[in-house]
Amino acid sequence: MADEQQNQNQEDQAKEQQEKLNDLIKTYKLTFESEHGATVLEDLQRRCHLFSTTNVKGDSHESAFMEGQRAAVLFIIQMLNRKI
Repeated sequence: MADEQQNQNQEDQAKEQQEKLNDLIKTYKLTFESEHGATVLEDLQRRCHLFSTTNVKGDSHESAFMEGQRAAVLFIIQMLNRKI
């Protein structure tokens, strides 16, 4: 009986987490699929090196910094491409 209750609690938590994720995905889509959001996303893609190399010869710290910027934009795009 205790195992059933624990399983139910875990299922409820998983469902709640999925609902929160779905809400967050919807928010990303509302934000970045608007006209203004699309303009901002295009700017971020250019500024954050989405379509260019992030390797800075001889400077691993700058390379890592630029790759971090790029990763943030990739995450936004990933959120926009997710199905709900």
